Amino acid sequence: MNTVTAAWSWLTSPAHWPGTDGIANRLTEHLYLTVVCLALSCALALPVALVLGHLGRGGALAVNISNAGRAVPTFAVLVLLLLTPIGAYGQWPTIIALVLFAIPPLLTNAYVGMRGVDRDVVRAARGMGMTARQCLCRVEVPLALPLILTGVRIAAVQLVATATLAALIGGGGLGRIITAGFNLADTAQVVAGAVLVAVLALLVEGAFEAALRLGPRWVRGGAG
Repeated sequence: MNTVTAAWSWLTSPAHWPGTDGIANRLTEHLYLTVVCLALSCALALPVALVLGHLGRGGALAVNISNAGRAVPTFAVLVLLLLTPIGAYGQWPTIIALVLFAIPPLLTNAYVGMRGVDRDVVRAARGMGMTARQCLCRVEVPLALPLILTGVRIAAVQLVATATLAALIGGGGLGRIITAGFNLADTAQVVAGAVLVAVLALLVEGAFEAALRLGPRWVRGGAG
């Protein structure tokens, strides 16, 4: 039995799906961690990017700083956080490391999208009597939304792939299947875990692409 066949046999075995260590529970944990980290990343990055993009000042510096942070491996950040008092708080080291990892694409795409809005349209909106807040919410953000959503899609896919690191500090998720496979010297389980992560990332990518294509025309425009 080759590795691919063994991995497929492991995945399709009814014994590996239920229970605390089963695929269903680990998948739920993985999705939960991804959604939480994505929500926190959006809450931190998007307001900053939208305001800086609206003002047209300081955005380049913020983008460069956030992108410079991508040069530091997420695993290295996770290890450093474990050595601090934060390491005693369960999943928080993983959450913080993943949030920091997801911020750059969110910040960059949102800022670039805001700065890419036609200035003539913005000036026309201001000439019609819109306040700065109304201009931001009703004109700039809707026009920049395709690129903003692209940043969210990129961050979501990256988080799905990187959330496997949670297993290294005893967290949940699909990474636990992979680490358990290594501990048992079970190559089929390792491959099966990797396949699950890859398939989940592809499904998330496909879901965002479908949402962009099936969404309103003003969302689809510029997204492709």
